[in-house]
Amino acid sequence: MVEKKIKRGVYLLPNILTTFGLFAGFFSIILATKGQYAEAAVAIFVAMVWDGLDGRVARLTNTQSAFGEQYDSMADLVSFGVAPALLIYFWQFSEMGQIGWIGAFIYTATGALRLARFNTQIGAEDKRYFQGLPSPAAAALVAGLVLAKDFIGVTDYDQYFAMVSWGILVGAGVLMVSNIRYHSFKEINLKGRSSFKLLLIVVLVIVVVTLSPRVILFMFFLIYTLSGLIMTTIDVRKKRTFKKKSKKSSKL
Repeated sequence: MVEKKIKRGVYLLPNILTTFGLFAGFFSIILATKGQYAEAAVAIFVAMVWDGLDGRVARLTNTQSAFGEQYDSMADLVSFGVAPALLIYFWQFSEMGQIGWIGAFIYTATGALRLARFNTQIGAEDKRYFQGLPSPAAAALVAGLVLAKDFIGVTDYDQYFAMVSWGILVGAGVLMVSNIRYHSFKEINLKGRSSFKLLLIVVLVIVVVTLSPRVILFMFFLIYTLSGLIMTTIDVRKKRTFKKKSKKSSKL
């Protein structure tokens, strides 16, 4: 009987990129504890870039592995679960008392649950959609809020801003573990040929973002967050309309 050789070691390139993302998330926490909130928010966006690269590099170089999937999830928990929660806690919640750290914990816990559920669905999910708000998008919403407020500065409504931030943080957490569908955009083929109009749209988006990146990034991820709710509402209405029509046809 021939014994199967156990493969030892890990693929270096994708896991190095994952480590870069983990470092960015960890560094965001360090910056938040020092009161450098805008810089901490930027670090979360940097972690998003590395998170997007490691998976693509693994697929392109055929270096995907179970170890890489688990390591990526652990890095995501730090960068998109713990870092955003601590950032907004030190930024807005530190004087709110118990309700402040409870909100931060709810976001962290739901982020962990979201990643655990995603891991159990690898290979079985509809690749066109995410089930629940993706953790990087939730983190980007929180980090974008920090950057947008830093750009706007002091306003007459700042006394209410802590509660608004709490609602956004907890709301993002709840959406992560919901069954609401969000477009994954994985069906977009970056290798194949596309229309010239699509290239113009991409250029236009880049130009718009550069006009006011801090506000535009927040608005983009806010719209993406709301898109799942809108899409679900439309689907529910369609199902209700279909049921009503089917009932009427059965009575005739």
